[in-house]
Amino acid sequence: MITLVIASYHYGHLASHCIETVLSQTKRPERIIFVDDGAGDCEHLVEIYPEIEFILRKENLGVVNNFDDLLKKVNTEYVMFLGADNWLRSDAIEMLSQATTDIVTFDIMVTGELKEEIIKRHPQEVRKVIGDIYWRREKKHNGSMLYRTKLGQSVGYKKKDSSSIHPKEDWNLWNEMVYMGATVSHIDHGLLFYRRHRENFLKY
Repeated sequence: MITLVIASYHYGHLASHCIETVLSQTKRPERIIFVDDGAGDCEHLVEIYPEIEFILRKENLGVVNNFDDLLKKVNTEYVMFLGADNWLRSDAIEMLSQATTDIVTFDIMVTGELKEEIIKRHPQEVRKVIGDIYWRREKKHNGSMLYRTKLGQSVGYKKKDSSSIHPKEDWNLWNEMVYMGATVSHIDHGLLFYRRHRENFLKY
């Protein structure tokens, strides 16, 4: 069983697209949680999508605290996080539902107005495909990797000794789970569409 957590911060103008790709999956996740981390631009979604659990925070917790709090609320075997400005290929959850390892990674399709910047950052890992950029992530994490909930909860998204401006919440989680001996598998398909756009929370 999979819980999908959709996280939004000033992505209210894009969130419906993300939600629609989740609801149109060939196999839906057993639980869908949507959180607006204090931006206040997602209230309209509650009436449109009554089948989703909504958390509309009054105050912004920030990426790490927000994700850590959400992870504590999950009770299914597996969990994955999805930015509300991104979306999934239509068979993504069906493919991920076959998971037997602690962590499942997959490749990414980078799209959007600012997609070209990924080439400068990861020139050896990307190639252009049908107008977008295919980013291979074998043996490497991504923010939407699928992982066993209890293992993730034992680690959490916080890193006490981190002094970086970039929260690196997914990197912290990945490193600690692998250090604990987590088993990892990879799906050789671009299941996540990662949108690089002018309102991205993280700027490069």
